[in-house]
Amino acid sequence: MDAHGIEQGRQRWQARYDSAHKRQADFTTLSGDPVEPVYGPPPGTELPGFERIGWPGEYPFTRGLHPTGYRGRTWTIRQFAGFGNAEQTNERYKMILKAGGGGLSVAFDMPTLMGRDSDDPRSLGEVGHCGVAIDSAADMDVLFRDIPLGDVTTSMTISGPAVPVFCMYLVAAERQGVDPAVLNGTLQTDIFKEYIAQKEWLFAPEPHLRLIGDLMEYCAAGIPAYKPLSVSGYHIREAGSTAAQELAYTLADGFGYVELGLSRGLDVNAFAPGLSFFFDAHLDFFEEIAKFRAARRIWARWMRDVYGATSDKAQWLRFHTQTAGVSLTAQQPYNNVVRTAVEALSAVLGGTNSLHTNALDETLALPSEQAAEIALRTQQVLMEETGVANVADPLGGSWYVEALTDRIEADAETIFARIKELGAKAVPSGEHPIGPMTSGILRGIEDGYFTGEIAESAFRYQTALEKGEKAVVGVNRHTGSVTGDLEILRVGHEVEREQVRTLAERRARRDDAAVRTALDAMVAAARGGANMIEPMVAAVRAEATLGEICGALRAEWGTYTEPARF
Repeated sequence: MDAHGIEQGRQRWQARYDSAHKRQADFTTLSGDPVEPVYGPPPGTELPGFERIGWPGEYPFTRGLHPTGYRGRTWTIRQFAGFGNAEQTNERYKMILKAGGGGLSVAFDMPTLMGRDSDDPRSLGEVGHCGVAIDSAADMDVLFRDIPLGDVTTSMTISGPAVPVFCMYLVAAERQGVDPAVLNGTLQTDIFKEYIAQKEWLFAPEPHLRLIGDLMEYCAAGIPAYKPLSVSGYHIREAGSTAAQELAYTLADGFGYVELGLSRGLDVNAFAPGLSFFFDAHLDFFEEIAKFRAARRIWARWMRDVYGATSDKAQWLRFHTQTAGVSLTAQQPYNNVVRTAVEALSAVLGGTNSLHTNALDETLALPSEQAAEIALRTQQVLMEETGVANVADPLGGSWYVEALTDRIEADAETIFARIKELGAKAVPSGEHPIGPMTSGILRGIEDGYFTGEIAESAFRYQTALEKGEKAVVGVNRHTGSVTGDLEILRVGHEVEREQVRTLAERRARRDDAAVRTALDAMVAAARGGANMIEPMVAAVRAEATLGEICGALRAEWGTYTEPARF
């Protein structure tokens, strides 16, 4: 780009910055020197390719979605929490909010993630252990007791049974007297990544896509601020992918959901702002920053040029970040505080919209209150003491960061082309029922393409680790330590016994005939092609359990077995 074009861009940015809201804060260095809100090439500079970097708040949004960066609004501090029963987790949420957390992220236990009730024989020994147990709307009432759902943003990390759990959330809001139309938050709902990495699905892909499409329509019509889909790369990275694979598979999944919305006749400018993303922040500091910047640029370009989005908001990639769970070590666990701080800083310098920081003891158990507080304070120190929120994209223009951003983008585009090739093989006629990227994803799931590629990457890293080519402090380097054992949070078996007892009491008090009628109506909607959200909400109001709702749909749609791959 020539000097004139760069100067025009600077003036456009300045006009948008001047008219935007800014926080009341001290935007100076620790020494008291003022800092500019953004930095760019000196006046008169010619910089070929600068249009790919640009200015904050301007297409292709490499440098961020807003001209103010974090001067307008800092990232949301959102701590992922859930354990035991709803009452115990409710107390933890109140602690997080009192300590300065800006939003809640719900972690569910394994039975809930698999759509099973706590008294299901397959739930034995798992109730409340990796998250909170939710069996019905009554549990959701307790989970958010004294937490007005109209005043907090809530993220729920669940995909297979995401839709019935969301219906329980709606009913809990109703019972609080909150108009569901004002709810704000995020539901993960990303079933593609379950087949690719996490393996927590209920049915074959097509019925799951049916439910997701129904939810997209429902939220677009009546809950405009709520984001019904958070496309997750986090679990793909935790399974062993590279940064480029995480980025490419995640954005490809996002393109698949865009195609799903378009196949439902939805306006891309109306529904695309309801999509958000969830990325991992790993330990390679600069690579992670480049990944986040490349993600915004790729998404904006594809949304504009491939899917026809014309509004900025429909081209924006909003994302939540969580520090890397797989980077935590059981050995010398206090080192995890340092790892988490570095990973959190990369997310912030990459422009994350919200952030969760892992606790030092999470490789051993669910976080203790002390460990959760340290994780929260890590974000607060970054936000309030380091000055990183004073300047938009402070690493923009770094030769290293820009080269990494370009490289990751190119790697991602190569992967997109491969996925579309898979779709062309699956549908040689070119008449894809939903869209070409969706067809490629479905074929890649069925053929084991994604799991195979991730397994190869994980194997390469593990081999390098075992050979000592990659260092992990406290594991294969600097292993001597004076650190003693941690006191960790343990969920006792009495939690499961109490949850099962409470569930039995609720079943005894409810109107079973009303539950059966509501479930039958839900199945009729599934069979007839009607939108299933209202019938499912009606079943939830009648206190149908999660296991009963998912069981009725399993009976109608069947289950899914992953194809073997050797």
